[in-house]
Amino acid sequence: MARGKLVTLGIAPLLVLSVIVATFLLTGSSILGSLGVSSLLIEDVAIERIGLNENEVVVYAVNTGPREVVIAQVLVNDAMWAAEISPSATVSRLGRVTIYIPYHWVEGEPVDVSLITSNGFTFSRSIEAATLSPVPSLSQVWTFVLLGVLVGIVPVFLGLGWLPFLANLKTHWHGFLLSLTAGLLLFLAADALAEAFELSTRVPGPFQGLPLLLLGAVASFFGLEALGERSLMTNTSKHNRKTMLGLAYLIAAGIGLHNLGEGLLIGAAYAIGEVALGTFLILGFTIHNTTEGLAIASPVASKSPTGRHLLWLGLIAGAPTILGAWIGGFTYSDVWAVVFLAIGIGAILQVVYEIVGFMAQGKNAVRVLSERLNLAGILAGFMIMYATALLVS
Repeated sequence: MARGKLVTLGIAPLLVLSVIVATFLLTGSSILGSLGVSSLLIEDVAIERIGLNENEVVVYAVNTGPREVVIAQVLVNDAMWAAEISPSATVSRLGRVTIYIPYHWVEGEPVDVSLITSNGFTFSRSIEAATLSPVPSLSQVWTFVLLGVLVGIVPVFLGLGWLPFLANLKTHWHGFLLSLTAGLLLFLAADALAEAFELSTRVPGPFQGLPLLLLGAVASFFGLEALGERSLMTNTSKHNRKTMLGLAYLIAAGIGLHNLGEGLLIGAAYAIGEVALGTFLILGFTIHNTTEGLAIASPVASKSPTGRHLLWLGLIAGAPTILGAWIGGFTYSDVWAVVFLAIGIGAILQVVYEIVGFMAQGKNAVRVLSERLNLAGILAGFMIMYATALLVS
């Protein structure tokens, strides 16, 4: 078939669809009116984030409704306040505005902001405890670096410290260690999934939180699978299998993507004052995330990796926490939070898939995992993570 004819056949349905859409937009109101249906479209404005500067409240909002809206009034703690709306009080569909409100807020007290449109629709969001929002200053940047090191990098390296102990275990325990790793990672995936589901309900409607979560997880799963097939294979084996060191790097990458999402949530909590990041919270995260280092160390317990490899494994798993804290602290968004958590979920599930495949090596995976020692390892890993998670909660 000629190229021109093929292009015409591909474009023709789009042209017909365009005509149908244009016709309905021009005549739809009259059609609906003849059916007794009101032509008034419900407005929807999502308040994505509230920032607090010195004697000022800054609101970031997006019009997620079907048509443009006009923000007519702004209320702070049920009182009407003058506000500067940039770029304009008239907001097109999916348009974004920043609203600057001169308001003397009080440290530690709640702040409730409401936006009222010209048609009388009201949209609100609150801050439970007011605190000054972080700004990208050198001091704040280093604060989030320190926070990421404490809850991300340090725990992973502490977990890697179990390597000499694991290296002295007998060979028949290696399957248990891999199963333990799978259990640890499964808990991380379940924990991130619960958090992502909760956040997806706050994502503005047009961005479709649940499909976005599914898209991020699937893309991450198959993306990491492709990475593993291209870069973690070794030709020294007759069957071209992944090495245990390669599996450890894969686990570190999966945990690192998870920690990116965890760092984002920590940074956001610090920024908006919803969590007091005190000594006990940092201690809880340190204990909980130490098990991540154990998960990385398990596959290479009998391989005695060099110090250089251990350094890279620890940084790959822990350093993304810092990047996540920067993003969460300075530019938090529910949409990006769901995306990052979804990426972490997909990556972790892919690593679990690789671990199970490595353990089975052509055998029935269900039977292999059902062996008493392997099943005990999975349950032990899950329970260890559950117990340490209680300290974070």
